[in-house]
Amino acid sequence: MSEFVSVAKTSDVKPGGMMLVRVQRRRVALASVDGDIVAFDDTCTHEEASLSEGELYGDVVECPLHGAAFNVRTGAVESFPATVPLPVHEVRIVGDDVQVRLSDD
Repeated sequence: MSEFVSVAKTSDVKPGGMMLVRVQRRRVALASVDGDIVAFDDTCTHEEASLSEGELYGDVVECPLHGAAFNVRTGAVESFPATVPLPVHEVRIVGDDVQVRLSDD
């Protein structure tokens, strides 16, 4: 498993918002959900589309390309056409730094 990497400040991730960061050459989206910051792969598992450019509804992100939806906490598919779960990553807050450790997915 990889190490934690500082990728943003807590103030960078607005409540109910998302942003794109890079972690070891991987595109990762950060989202603020009910006071928690979560991290997940930014690329939709259905087709090449940036999920951080989609819409966040609570803890579900909707892909801007074909409307596939995923739970950003668990990676579970919430809506077709996606059938493959979304990799999610561990997040910790140290001071005001958001740190991400990539999953093995």
